[in-house]
Amino acid sequence: MTVVTLTTKAVVAVHPQKKKRALEHWNNAYLNSPDEKLGWYESFPEETICLVEKCNLSPDSLILNVSAGTTTLIEFLLLMGYKNIIVTDTSDASLEKLKQRPGYEKDKIKWIVDDLTLPTVLNQIEPVDLWIDRAVLHFFTRPQETDFYFELVGNKIKKGGFAIFAEYHLNGATKCTGLPVHGYSTEMLAGSLGMILSFLVVSIIYFLCPFPEKVILQGIFLFKILQN
Repeated sequence: MTVVTLTTKAVVAVHPQKKKRALEHWNNAYLNSPDEKLGWYESFPEETICLVEKCNLSPDSLILNVSAGTTTLIEFLLLMGYKNIIVTDTSDASLEKLKQRPGYEKDKIKWIVDDLTLPTVLNQIEPVDLWIDRAVLHFFTRPQETDFYFELVGNKIKKGGFAIFAEYHLNGATKCTGLPVHGYSTEMLAGSLGMILSFLVVSIIYFLCPFPEKVILQGIFLFKILQN
């Protein structure tokens, strides 16, 4: 992977308005719609849970769910016995909604509002055992964004750790919730990660988006990081 070294100020200068519009877009979505009406909502994130189980992690493993939104995944991770979970999103509105769900044990979850392409907190955390990206990478359509995202991934997954990605497939839709997306094939994603990897699971699935009802071609990828 070619890493472009830019200062934070330089990156902000490239797309400040896009960052502002994106934050407004997601905050409006979470504040103005019930979770069940959001197009990406899953009451039971079966595919992701199956991949987490394949990682065979210990209960103390550090798990990072990036751009979590108001996902139901966190409650299932807790039910599976995991007790060291980091939940992050650029939308403070989504995390505030997520925090209000009953049954969350606060000592097992750390909440971080941060930007994956301009991190100020995530770049300070210790490397994780499992990085979970459930459909955020494909929203990064500019080279500067993807360069910084993959640099963060490379720095924040332990050797021997795992990464789960669920992104629009290369031959899938070109927009989601009105925003452009960049699809990925297995080869594109592995090449962008720029690490020595082991492919554990690659699945191409048809995801039924309930609102509006339509079928979306999505790639689900599980990698083990052999060497950063």
